[in-house]
Amino acid sequence: MVRDQQLKERWSLLVEKLSAQFSDGDPLELDAIIYLVGVQELGQIHRKFKKDEKINLMHIAICRLLEPYGYYEFDFYDDEGWPHYKVKEMLPVLKSGEQSVLMKEAIVQYFVEKEYIQ
Repeated sequence: MVRDQQLKERWSLLVEKLSAQFSDGDPLELDAIIYLVGVQELGQIHRKFKKDEKINLMHIAICRLLEPYGYYEFDFYDDEGWPHYKVKEMLPVLKSGEQSVLMKEAIVQYFVEKEYIQ
């Protein structure tokens, strides 16, 4: 219970901070935050991305976010600087709510490591 409450508090703080920085007032949703992680990981912050690149950015983010859980492992950077990951372990089948909690937990941990939140 304490862990769930801490996750809720950290998630709220993170959404508030990121929304203030990147949104026009509306709170950012989970997908938008995953996208921001992808842009951060790619490191090409000041450019426009095509639709397929946006999907790839979200894939990069998910791989990076789930890497500490043992599901993915960084493999290499390609010639254009895009990181590539390999699957170490298949993700378990999770219900939608469980997926959301796992991703929120991974995102909060990512931003704690980056010292964006405590």
